Amino acid sequence: NSRKKAGRSMHIHILGICGTFMGGVALLARSAGHRVTGCDANVYPPMSTFLADRRINVFSGYDEKNLAHKPDLVVIGNAIGRGNPEAEAVLERKLRYCSLPELLKEFFIRGKRSLVVAGTHGKTTTTSLLTWVFEHAGLNPGYLIGGIPNNLTQGARFTGSEWFIIEGDEYDTAFFDKRSKFVHYLPEVAIVNNLELDHADIFENVASVQTAFRRLMILVPRNGLILANGDDANLRPLLDVKHAPVRRYGLGEGNESRATNLDLAPDASSFSIGESRFRIPLIGELNVRNALAVASCARHCGLTDAQIQAGFETFQGVKRRMEVRGVRGGVTVVDDFAHHPTAIRETLKALRVRFPGQRLWAIFEPRTNSTRRNVFQQDLAVSFGDADQVVVAPVANPELVPSDIRLDPERLTRELNASGGRAVFLPDVDSIVTHVTGAAKSGEVVCVFTNGGFGGIHQKLLDRLPTASH
Repeated sequence: NSRKKAGRSMHIHILGICGTFMGGVALLARSAGHRVTGCDANVYPPMSTFLADRRINVFSGYDEKNLAHKPDLVVIGNAIGRGNPEAEAVLERKLRYCSLPELLKEFFIRGKRSLVVAGTHGKTTTTSLLTWVFEHAGLNPGYLIGGIPNNLTQGARFTGSEWFIIEGDEYDTAFFDKRSKFVHYLPEVAIVNNLELDHADIFENVASVQTAFRRLMILVPRNGLILANGDDANLRPLLDVKHAPVRRYGLGEGNESRATNLDLAPDASSFSIGESRFRIPLIGELNVRNALAVASCARHCGLTDAQIQAGFETFQGVKRRMEVRGVRGGVTVVDDFAHHPTAIRETLKALRVRFPGQRLWAIFEPRTNSTRRNVFQQDLAVSFGDADQVVVAPVANPELVPSDIRLDPERLTRELNASGGRAVFLPDVDSIVTHVTGAAKSGEVVCVFTNGGFGGIHQKLLDRLPTASH
């Protein structure tokens, strides 16, 4: 029935349309010729403008009246739960509905050669780099990325190409489907960058995350490929499979695709795979691993090393990944999406390479479902080791997490100071801006770690930093 419907224009209504991924799928559906409407609790720019410019009508707030236009299909985002008035009306009226990943599977991925990029860290950068390598080589891939690659004007596109490249998230699918999103993506190639505990609101421990990734790998066909980080101890137990080929990549011995002769420079990184030398305008070991995964996948898909390198050298990165937002008074303000302790540690390590000898500030907002919880209380105290100064903000929306399992930012600050760091807890954005702009000196780097807007802190810092060094 889905395949039959997919062949004609439909009216698709999306609950929770303003998320980055949801907005991207709305664009895919619109570009495929469907009429698209949606609704969200928070309708504001830039996503509201992005959708309006593409003739996608968005209702502000959830109300069963939004269904009066009788859509052919309602897509229910994973942030929507029972009790939502539109979701209740959909169930009550027995309207046709599905999850976002199901829509992707049946309307955009089925019949394509699907390349799925999964892992706890580096998904967005790796998916963006892989997409750009294919695009630069003239293969015109369809894609869906949970971020905005600077080389591409948008995070999603549907084309007539045989290729579809997608960022595979392990978060759950919908209130009616608690499996990870990526099990819907029909992987021909599954790239698994790494595996750690994250999304502590749905995964109890590393073993439960491993179960989710096993479910992805079991879907790879015998003519496909599981491409996995062979250096990751949490992935190794998953790689003894017989149903599909497995190829390991990494920096250590025993990997079939092994990066050697690393050169981590402030403006680029380079490495060898066998006799071939690759260079990427990205910083740090974490990005070498991302590029190694891309090179290994692209080779498997028939691209030459010259095509891969041509894509690498023209890649412009991804918004909110070590993105320099501006420089004022000699102080560089950097925006980064990292929130998991490992990602924070690796980003700071990479910033040390990019800004050698410069003092480094880290401003951290505990905002994700995991970092609002105390599951990472100890790990976070270690992850800021490369920062000279750390500023810890309050937990965002603390009422969403019971106090007994909530992160204690003041304790985190004490632990950072006890281990030789210099950290301070400040109660709001204005006090953070006042503290940092009063103390940061020319030649220093301020990196803001948040996956949200954080009260516009980046621009506030740039506006209030002195123009002259002090």
